[in-house]
Amino acid sequence: MRVLVVEDSTRMAGLLKRGLEEEGYAVTIAQTGEDALWSGTEAPPDAIVLDVMLPDMDGFEICRRLRERGMWAPVLMLTARDALEDRVRGLDAGADDYLTKPFAFSELAARLRALMRRGPLERPAVLRVGDLSLDPASRIVKRGDTAIDLTAKEYSLLEYFMRHPGSVLSRTQILDHVWDFAYEGDSNIVDVYVRYLRQKIDRPFGVRSIETVRRAGYRLREAWARETPD
Repeated sequence: MRVLVVEDSTRMAGLLKRGLEEEGYAVTIAQTGEDALWSGTEAPPDAIVLDVMLPDMDGFEICRRLRERGMWAPVLMLTARDALEDRVRGLDAGADDYLTKPFAFSELAARLRALMRRGPLERPAVLRVGDLSLDPASRIVKRGDTAIDLTAKEYSLLEYFMRHPGSVLSRTQILDHVWDFAYEGDSNIVDVYVRYLRQKIDRPFGVRSIETVRRAGYRLREAWARETPD
């Protein structure tokens, strides 16, 4: 899942980017309001972490303009202001939650997970496709009653598939949401990680849930076949 971080402090932006990437998110940084508006509309993220104090326009205005443009990804607003009227102003501008600096990164990550479960519309607490389940809050993945250990990137890839069951996802779409909008590496990295994922969620259980769609991409099937012995 891709997160847009809008923060003019290079140090803070770097800390947030590193921490969120360790959580498995793909992160895009914008350091001005204009960059945030461009990124938020031209390459819509799955969630936005938005600082209030920016050099060209404040976070309240950015949030209001994004909502006016029909961009409804959840927004977590960050600010050094702790006055009630500022929090009310942020929520009235269209923000979904509000976190006052200084904050613990663990709290930011937990609030972001809660917002992304909900998204523009209420989302289920646990994603389920067949007997495969993924809990975004605890980050626990199971096939039936069996827990599956995934790396952060494998988890993020599976979450993207499970939020779009039955849909064909191109390699470009997967790169944009699971890696980074600015990623310039080989798109074969998607094939590599799909193979890793199959080795963990499919093959040990004798099922084929991730389907290769020739010349199009991949699809997580809502109903899948059992593997048969050769």
